[in-house]
Amino acid sequence: MKKLIFHSCLLVLAFSIVGTANAQFNYKKKGAPAAKDTVATKTVDVPAATVAVSKVVIDSNIKSTKTIDTTMVGGFNANNKRSLRPNYGFFSENNTKKAIQQRTPMAYENLREEDALFSEFVWEEVDGREKINRPFIYQAYDDNGDQRFFALLLRAIEKDGVVPFSAEGGDDRFTKPLSVDEVNAMLKGSLDTQLVQNINNPNVFDTSIIYNTKLAPNPDSIYTFRLKEQFIFDNRTSRMYCRIIGIAPVATIVINNKPIKRTLFWIYYPELRATLAKNQVYNPKNISNRITWEELFESRYFNGYVVKSTLDNYNDKMLNALYKDPTKRLLEGEKIRQRIFDYEQDRWVY
Repeated sequence: MKKLIFHSCLLVLAFSIVGTANAQFNYKKKGAPAAKDTVATKTVDVPAATVAVSKVVIDSNIKSTKTIDTTMVGGFNANNKRSLRPNYGFFSENNTKKAIQQRTPMAYENLREEDALFSEFVWEEVDGREKINRPFIYQAYDDNGDQRFFALLLRAIEKDGVVPFSAEGGDDRFTKPLSVDEVNAMLKGSLDTQLVQNINNPNVFDTSIIYNTKLAPNPDSIYTFRLKEQFIFDNRTSRMYCRIIGIAPVATIVINNKPIKRTLFWIYYPELRATLAKNQVYNPKNISNRITWEELFESRYFNGYVVKSTLDNYNDKMLNALYKDPTKRLLEGEKIRQRIFDYEQDRWVY
């Protein structure tokens, strides 16, 4: 009996030793991934007097998105909330809102190259601060979202599939398409790096890639829109036509107390017409008598000043590069308009 008890004690002791060894082995095995993670992040503990750059942390704003995110620059379309009750005091039997959403752009006249007796390209800028152009920067929200014209361009890119094109280097021929993510990054500023103190170790500094919002355009600074137009005199109808080729928003960024204009991107106007035909323009005189943005551009209910033309421009330069005086630039722009107008008038016989 004593021998049986003695052997049982030996077995219990042996199992306890094996269990302790397994527990220590499992503990070390669980600790291995933590050491591997530390190596992956390249976090190195250094003395307090030394600044260490341990790892690169990509800012979450760089992640690709499928919508226009402009929260860092003031929030275009930020308050896009639909009204849950009728927002007007009258009842519409024809469902005007639905009819507007079903509108299509007016068809262009068929202009043949053989009938183009005269043709010139003109670039002009529309300043939304002028009284006649104030609808371009109308700061209000309705069921369609932000009513500023730049917000409409962003909705056209996001929802209607309109393709923006790069304006880098003064390119206005629609050669490089941009993605929604690239438009997002453009509105948030330029990429920059900075050192961020590590949470786990105050002696370690991580390199973070962020957006430098100092170079980001403010929503109120996008009040200028550049138009690329072609004036064509049709020999068959004896009429001068103006066809808008592209639209580009121009942001004004203040750097070192000096305003600098930057063209954000170009949009091919014929692709934008479908969106413009479904959005109405703010009318300060009568809210019940509104026109669409497509009608505004085609009827030219805006005022712009010429910044460039192909008329006697051998070096293909902007007027601000040819004339430093702003008054001379305005006068030269009016001369270009007058020469195009005179060409049409001279073709007629009274």
